[in-house]
Amino acid sequence: MIGISIEELAEATGVAAVSIRDTETSSGNVEPEFSDKLKRALESRGVIFVAAGQQDASGPGVRLHQQPADEGIRPQNLNATNDD
Repeated sequence: MIGISIEELAEATGVAAVSIRDTETSSGNVEPEFSDKLKRALESRGVIFVAAGQQDASGPGVRLHQQPADEGIRPQNLNATNDD
């Protein structure tokens, strides 16, 4: 969804990659501190967690924060210094 690898997520959270992999395949409960670290790292990259009962008509789940479209360099600002 955001193009982050397990290794990048592990580095961002300080959690071992193997623990993240195990959590993905587990159906059990996760320690609150562990899930908080993962949630904070994902939210910092634009993921929004929507719980049941929140004011979102599309229901619970995850969403991506809408980023403004990258308009690139405006024609009036094109010159030889930004020529690639």
